[in-house]
Amino acid sequence: MRKRRIAILGSTGSVGSNALRIVADRRDRFEVACLSANSRGDELARQAASFLPASAALTACRDRPSGLPTTTTFHHGAEGILAALEESAPDVVLNAITGAAGLAASEWTVRRGLTLALANKESLVMAGSWLMPMARASGATILPVDSEHCAIHQCLRGEDLATVRRIHLTASGGPFRTRELATFSSITVEEAMKHPTWSMGPRITVGSATMMNKAFEVVEAHWLFGLEADRIQVVVHPQSIVHSMVEFVDGSMMAQLGLPDMRVPILYCLAHPDRIPFDFQPFDPVRWSRLEFEPVDPARYPAVPLAFEVLARGGDSGAVLNAADEELTAQFLAGRIPFQAIVATVERVVRSRPARAVQGVDDVMAADADGRRLARELVHAAG
Repeated sequence: MRKRRIAILGSTGSVGSNALRIVADRRDRFEVACLSANSRGDELARQAASFLPASAALTACRDRPSGLPTTTTFHHGAEGILAALEESAPDVVLNAITGAAGLAASEWTVRRGLTLALANKESLVMAGSWLMPMARASGATILPVDSEHCAIHQCLRGEDLATVRRIHLTASGGPFRTRELATFSSITVEEAMKHPTWSMGPRITVGSATMMNKAFEVVEAHWLFGLEADRIQVVVHPQSIVHSMVEFVDGSMMAQLGLPDMRVPILYCLAHPDRIPFDFQPFDPVRWSRLEFEPVDPARYPAVPLAFEVLARGGDSGAVLNAADEELTAQFLAGRIPFQAIVATVERVVRSRPARAVQGVDDVMAADADGRRLARELVHAAG
């Protein structure tokens, strides 16, 4: 059996590191064709020494990392990632780059009709109306690495989308699910970084606290599964055992359950359509005999209703949403704005600019620039 060649973009982050753990355990099925990271050259070199990819790239560093194997070609910069992909000729691209920076790699993969294992939800939030038709035209397969969308994907295998009444995207509720709303103005960066379930990077962790991540997942589900807004629902599920559910028109419910472990959806996407053995922690239904579900409180999580507003606005609103959130999350992490100002200001940015049609990447990046500029202006005006 020919090994499947995998490009892992964002290889030093949590998703990329877990993907490499899977590949290390199943070298009979997978080989690493390409690795990329932002700036952690030493870690990238260690990974490359173990997996010997044909190419590697660093976005933020020009210098070849010490210890990178001589057989691995080195590229740098945003264009360097695309050059590394071209050179390595992967079968599957696992895009775990954070934020808008991941869009170009998603577009490269989809345009070539390859399999895109997508952990960069921003690609579809920003450009779903452009990428999905491109995927249909090229024959590309987009597989969602996010546990929620991966759960929906598994529940829909072999099903007719017309028989779906609605999907239920589950959310842990983040670290502030039970915190008094009156105290939100005093939330610190350290508190926002303490996610109850997952270990992730700063931007995603803060996004889980604001539930902007879930807002992105609403938009992503719309494009990924072709579902109208009224067939998408969000429910808070603190245990994070039910990763998401599908409700059918005949009253049947299907759910994908399991202990939180990012390696499970990563392996599903890398091996698809096969299921291959994996050393995971078995699920004990007796231990998890009580599962809780709660409605989303819009006062606590205003990002969720904002997602449905973005879907209604259409056009390039998703790109503006993502850009503003990236900018304002960075401002919060730097201590310049309070926690509550993140979503409140993103909302103002989205509503301050009329939605425009998306014809290509230039339109997306223009909206991205507008969202960042408007966010900075509002922060500056607030003092």
